[in-house]
Amino acid sequence: MKEIADELNKRFAGHAPEEIIAYFLQTYRGHIALASSMGLEDQVLTHMICALDATTPIFTLDTGRLFPETYSLIERTNLTYGIKIRLYFPDYREVEEMVAAHGVNLFYESIEKRRLCCHVRKLTPLKRAFAGLQVWICGLRREQSVTRRSDECVEWDAQNGLLKLNPLIDWTEAQVWDYIRSHAVPYNKLHDAGFPSIGCQPCTRAIRPGEDIRAGRWWWEAPTHKECGLHQ
Repeated sequence: MKEIADELNKRFAGHAPEEIIAYFLQTYRGHIALASSMGLEDQVLTHMICALDATTPIFTLDTGRLFPETYSLIERTNLTYGIKIRLYFPDYREVEEMVAAHGVNLFYESIEKRRLCCHVRKLTPLKRAFAGLQVWICGLRREQSVTRRSDECVEWDAQNGLLKLNPLIDWTEAQVWDYIRSHAVPYNKLHDAGFPSIGCQPCTRAIRPGEDIRAGRWWWEAPTHKECGLHQ
C-alpha cells in the first residue's frame, strides 16, 4: 500500500487541497472520514469537505479533559454546516483503572505515563472510529513540528492499515488563518488567547512570544517527544 501512497503523491503534487479532497471523497466514498482535533487546520478541512459532500463522516475524540471552548466549537461547527460531528469516548473502565493505579494527573510524572493516558483516552477510541474506513483525513502540516517535517500528503498508516491524507501538509500558518478569515470558518476562541495548538486542558498552555507553535503542548517534554501516538 505504500506504493499506492507514493503514486498518489506524484499524481497530486502541486494540486490544491480541494482538488485532492474531491478525488478522495469520490474514490473512497463510504470508507473515508475526517479525524478532527477541532484545531484550525481541521476546521479548514471541515469547511472544504462540507462544500464538496456534507455527508462525509467527521469525528473527534472526547478525552474527558477537553477545554469548555472546544465543546462550544463542536456545537458551533455543527450548526454552521448542518452536520453532526461524532464524538468517540474512552472506555470508562480503562480510565478508572488507569487513574486508580497512577492518579488523575499521571501525565506530568513521566513520558511513559503521559503516553499511557494518551493511549487510553485517544488511541483506543480512535481504533473504534476507524472501523470500516480505508482513508482518514488529517490536518497535519510540516510546519507544525519537528516530528512532522518528513510527512507527505498521502501516507500509508501501517499501524492502522489505512491511507492517511494530509491535504494541508504544505500550507503555512498564515495560509490557514487567511482561509479561516476569508471563509468565516468557526474556530476555537482560545486561539485568540495565545493557544496555537489545543488539546486536553491539563496538557495545553498558551505560548510565549517567540516560542514554537507546539511549545504549549506537553511543555514539560522535549520537542521530539511531543506526539500522542496518533501520528507516529
